[in-house]
Amino acid sequence: MKGVAILGATGSIGASALAVLEQHPDRFRAVALTAHRSVDALQALVLRHRPALAVVSDVEAPHGGDGATRWLSGREALLEAATHPDADIVVNALVGAAGLEPTLAALQAGKRVALANKESLVCGGPLVLEAARWGGGELLPVDSEHSAILQCLAGTRTGDVRRLVLTASGGPFREMDPALLENVTPADALRHPTWAMGSKVTIDSATLANKALEVIEAHFLFGVPYERIEAVVHPQSIIHSMVEMVDGSVLAQMGFPTMELPVLYALGYPERLPYECRRFDPVAAGALTFEAVRTDRFPAFALGVEAGRAGGTAPAVFNAANEVAVAEFLAGRAPFGGIARAIADALARWPGGPVHQLDDVRQADAWARRAAHESLSRLAPC
Repeated sequence: MKGVAILGATGSIGASALAVLEQHPDRFRAVALTAHRSVDALQALVLRHRPALAVVSDVEAPHGGDGATRWLSGREALLEAATHPDADIVVNALVGAAGLEPTLAALQAGKRVALANKESLVCGGPLVLEAARWGGGELLPVDSEHSAILQCLAGTRTGDVRRLVLTASGGPFREMDPALLENVTPADALRHPTWAMGSKVTIDSATLANKALEVIEAHFLFGVPYERIEAVVHPQSIIHSMVEMVDGSVLAQMGFPTMELPVLYALGYPERLPYECRRFDPVAAGALTFEAVRTDRFPAFALGVEAGRAGGTAPAVFNAANEVAVAEFLAGRAPFGGIARAIADALARWPGGPVHQLDDVRQADAWARRAAHESLSRLAPC
């Protein structure tokens, strides 16, 4: 039986991971669960799953308990969960750049990291790959798009691949006139047509910033250059990604939208485990359509891909500016269009630099957060 630590257990990915564990109690058990601030929700999960360790990273841990679970709080406690001696697998479902350090710690400790925190690779891709090599850890994607690519690549050689094609739903504004996007509300942006996700990821889907993050992530996960990674809008979210081979063959991984299957694949890899879920029905799926990504409607996508191509600390700046702008939009303090403008302003002013160590990422992240706040306070809506 394998022990599993779930970082971000109270979020949507954490819920999917726990659902997988419950279907395979003979194979997996929760040994550590963490949350950011949701103490009550975490306490309920602790009572159900009885992990050895429970961590709340941003507030004080509750006192007492039943004695079976040790409660801790703070950043160091989060790293302890990521390196717990009984954890064979660490599901990193944290949101944002805060997930990078636990990813590095888990890989350096030789863990399998089931990565749902795309920002780890976006902000610190070279560091993550180095940590896996140095510590003997294993990195497996949980994002549905990257899980799809991993499945399509099974049994192939690197030289067999011509192109990766990531699919995007297009979010709630796929057909909206770009001139009208400035005045959309957080409630409008949170109405995702096909996926149920946390608020930050849902807004990233509405701007397609998430797809730019996934392009960068794919570059590091699969060692494919940016010029051979593309994105296409696929509103039905049935095909999760495609791989084109050098002979022209195209492999696609399909299924109704659910995050439980990518989690299951990462936990059981390379074995496929049985799972009770909605069976795929091609007739029920209906017509599958594809559209080009319109950068006039989704400027954040183009900015993120360009940051990835620039390399070094530019992706960390893109990510940090986006995190700040999304938070300000959700709080009603910035317009929807301000997200892309804040990102563009931060990237234009950042002098650039390499990523040699974690401090390089931290400094770029801190600078970009300040820059984004400054931009949003002075940039008037278009």
